[in-house]
Amino acid sequence: MINVFKRWYTRNFANPQTVILALILIIGSVLVIVMSKHLMPILISIVIAYLFEGTVQKLGYIGVNRTISASLMTAMFLTMILLLMFVLLPLLSAQITDLFRELPRMLGQGQQLLSQLPERYPDFISDQQVQEVLSLIRSEITNLGQQLVTLSLSSVVGVITFVVYMILLPLMLFFFLKDKHLILYWLSRFLPEDRELVHDVWTELNMKIASYVRGKFMEIAIVWIATYIGFALMGLNYAMLLSLLVGLSVIIPYVGATVVTIPVMLIAFFQFGTEPMFGYVLLYYAIVQFLDGNLLVPLLFSEVVNLHPVAIIVAVVFFGSLWGIWGVFFAIPLATLIQAVINVWPTQKNLPAEET
Repeated sequence: MINVFKRWYTRNFANPQTVILALILIIGSVLVIVMSKHLMPILISIVIAYLFEGTVQKLGYIGVNRTISASLMTAMFLTMILLLMFVLLPLLSAQITDLFRELPRMLGQGQQLLSQLPERYPDFISDQQVQEVLSLIRSEITNLGQQLVTLSLSSVVGVITFVVYMILLPLMLFFFLKDKHLILYWLSRFLPEDRELVHDVWTELNMKIASYVRGKFMEIAIVWIATYIGFALMGLNYAMLLSLLVGLSVIIPYVGATVVTIPVMLIAFFQFGTEPMFGYVLLYYAIVQFLDGNLLVPLLFSEVVNLHPVAIIVAVVFFGSLWGIWGVFFAIPLATLIQAVINVWPTQKNLPAEET
């Protein structure tokens, strides 16, 4: 047993660079897991910096000073935040308020439809089953109401946190863009000189994370806008709210599209009933999802996502359970990191003949 462990250790950790890489991965993981709440503004700023870094580099190619480029990108970010706060949020707030006003009517209509099922399909559905479903729905509505009350009580803390983030994020974004090379040089001083393995992993991961972040934000925006245009033209209620949910659903591969289908289908049904427009809404939604999965994703992520669907789902579940929405967002880059480490990790064929 000892010999087996010794051979395994020699095969995987005989190279000192593998030990350095392993330590960096362990320390980084522990820091993020333990201090994720405290590091959240920094992590969000890094994500946004990745989003704008490509534009900063392109401006540099035509001779624009990096400080000026960083200032322009920070100004663009602030403009986006102002549009979000004063244009989009009021519209979403109004639609959410209207939706809650309409919920009792929708629930009554749904209850009436459910109560008719035993009469139409007595061989398949009983009154007892319908009552159990209705009891479950009432229970979930009660729990939702309690959660909303709790959320409203903690909203003061949320507002304070939001204000602090709005101050910190632009500042950190500016300095991350302006002093990117200086920051990376400072961090590299803490690493050993012999760090080729770490450099290989970082180079691959940095390229893929940058492409992934930019591609994911583009995918969200394109799906959101395309869905909103279609829903608005068809007169679907809560078009902005539903299209935003559809856009954000692309963050969670495979699962997100399935989950967001439910509110789209229910609202379209309660508005149009069995009229043809109900089918048109679902058809358009299906077309958007098809084009996203078969055209947009391969176009945006052809060089980033080279993972099996099962690996992606496992990564989403695992990292989402660790870090919530940010774990879900970075599930694919983190899975790519694991793949990159496996690809560069020394194997049997790297060892001398007598050790293999």
